[in-house]
Order: sequence, then structure tokens, then C-alpha cells
Amino acid sequence: MENLRRLFANNRQFVDEALQSDPDFFKRRAGKQEPHFLLIGCADSRVPVELLTGAAPGEMFVHRNIANQVFPSDLNLLSVLQYAVEVLDVEHVIVCGHLQCGGVKAAMGTESYGLVDNWLAGIREVYRRHSAELGAYATEEERFNRLVELNVLRQVYQLSRTPVVQNAWKRGRRPMLHGMVYDIKDGLLRELVLQVDNDEKVQALLEADRRGVGY
Repeated sequence: MENLRRLFANNRQFVDEALQSDPDFFKRRAGKQEPHFLLIGCADSRVPVELLTGAAPGEMFVHRNIANQVFPSDLNLLSVLQYAVEVLDVEHVIVCGHLQCGGVKAAMGTESYGLVDNWLAGIREVYRRHSAELGAYATEEERFNRLVELNVLRQVYQLSRTPVVQNAWKRGRRPMLHGMVYDIKDGLLRELVLQVDNDEKVQALLEADRRGVGY
């Protein structure tokens, strides 16, 4: 219970500090939300997206799952995406992976983890398709890091093919798609691909990196 009580204590401190600097801090945010970003990230507890980006309450719409996956059949994610794009009119959709991702690490091996194996199948397919490239790295850590990147690129590509994004682009609207990786060892974000906002950029920035084997 000590850890749980600490959450409530931290919450009260957060409220007190926010109100001291801005008495209307919460009142203004209690109305309509108008976020600039939808971030699709990993559920890993070491990746506190609002904290590491400095995003204020109301700036970032967030969806998290194991290894930041975008499945065309995932109604949860697709519902979040549709609401973010068609209702909230977010300008940016970000896929944020991270180094030392347990889901990606698990997908590199042959051990069975039960139900989650179904979730990791797409990453395992990326690992298989890119086996020649990944095998050229000298160390396991380098292969691990590169697979994290390839997984992010796959998910940005998957986003670009969804009807929600395709229809938005046909209307000449946003969003712009971005892929980035967070390094939990130094706390820094690193860009992989930025400003994908039409099919031509999908071709130039994403399909070019598929190296003929696909994500």
C-alpha cells in the first residue's frame, strides 16, 4: 500500500504546484480537448511519454500496447486512430518505439510465451525478412537495436495503409506520420522518419527502406 499512497501524495503535489503557477490550469483543460499529437507507444513502464516529451495535459492523445504495434485488425487502435484523426483533427501521428523493448527481444528468439506469441508474430516476420541485414551486425545488441527501428518503420507503414489515414490524405488533410525511437539509457528521442503525409512520401521514405524484402 505504500507505493499506492505515494501515487496519491504525488498527485496532490502536482495539483498544488500547477495551481500555484496557474489557478485556472485545470479549469481550462476540463473542456474540449485539442491535442496536437496521437502517440502510439509501447506499454513499457520505462517510457513515460508525457514526461519525456514535456507534453502538457491536453496536448497528446496516447495509445499504448506491447511493442507499439499497428495491426489492421486491431479495433482498439483503429478506433483511437479514427477519433484522433477525424474528430480531434490531430496534426501528427507518432509511432514511438524504444531500445531494450521486451516485446522485440522476445520476437528475436524461438521460445514460446503463450498468448503474446500471436501479438509478436509481425515482429518475428520482420526479423525473418531482414535476417541477412541483421546477421551482418557484429553484436546481438546491434541486431536488437536495428530490429526495434525496423519495427517502428513497419508500424508507420501500416498506419499509412489504413483507410482512416488514406481518406484523410485524399481530403488534403493531415495527419503527418512520424517514427522515432526512445533510448531508455540516456533518455533521448531519435527520429527515424518524419513528415510522411502522402503516398509519394510513403514511397520515398518508407518503401525505400524495405530493401526489397518488406517489413
